[in-house]
Amino acid sequence: MLTSHTLLHQYWHDPRYDRKKVQVWYIDRGAPNDRSSVSGSEITLEPYYLSIQTIYGEKPIPYHRILLITYDGAVEFENQKIQGLAYQLIEENQHRR
Repeated sequence: MLTSHTLLHQYWHDPRYDRKKVQVWYIDRGAPNDRSSVSGSEITLEPYYLSIQTIYGEKPIPYHRILLITYDGAVEFENQKIQGLAYQLIEENQHRR
């Protein structure tokens, strides 16, 4: 299994993939349940973190805080810390929209 960092780089640099189809869930202190999600179009990859564009500016998220990565709705990476909760996170995200 690929690491979250390697997988995201593959999505960003391989022409077979569209980063707009990527969704990333991450640990976000202070957010509901201490987690948030972001679409690939709002992410810039850096060597040690991903940078998210927010209304308040850029927000750095270290790769070790990534909980889940989906591509076109399919789970591609699930952090061992939350193993088994992937579909719950996806469902929660759908209810927020």
